[in-house]
Amino acid sequence: MPVSDQDLGFNRYKLIPRTLIFIFDDQERVLLIEGSSRKRLWSDVFNAIGGHIESGEDILDAAYRELEEETGITDIPLQYCGQIMIDVRDDLGVGLFLVRGIYLEGRLTPSPEGNLFWKHIDSLNEIKLVEDLTYLLPSVYKYNMGDPLIIGKYHYDQKGNLIVNFR
Repeated sequence: MPVSDQDLGFNRYKLIPRTLIFIFDDQERVLLIEGSSRKRLWSDVFNAIGGHIESGEDILDAAYRELEEETGITDIPLQYCGQIMIDVRDDLGVGLFLVRGIYLEGRLTPSPEGNLFWKHIDSLNEIKLVEDLTYLLPSVYKYNMGDPLIIGKYHYDQKGNLIVNFR
């Protein structure tokens, strides 16, 4: 289909694509980044690794780039495992693409984004997580190749509270 047929009108719903990468080890831990206090978003809060998908990248290209930038990890297989649509406004949303991998050895390299920590899956209620990770982490942790993709939709109510729904 030619680009002229893609209906790129400004009145259409627009999507900002991002990746969120969950790295686990063989000790039931997940690698999280505690956002730097200098960050505008999620400072001093634990999040998975990730960021925006740039022009010319596919989901895995962006995930590998973000993973290397934020952790120094370059040599593990990543697996696409789901997607979350986040309505921010009536005309704007975020497409959050979920990726997971297993990291068994090597050295992590922190970045200006924040400090890296391995956190046991059973101790996540003891730390301040980005609000949707409470819902996402158990599903991504249990995900196995061949399982149905994790599909979710988020929106905000009139008070600004995040509403989370999964299929």
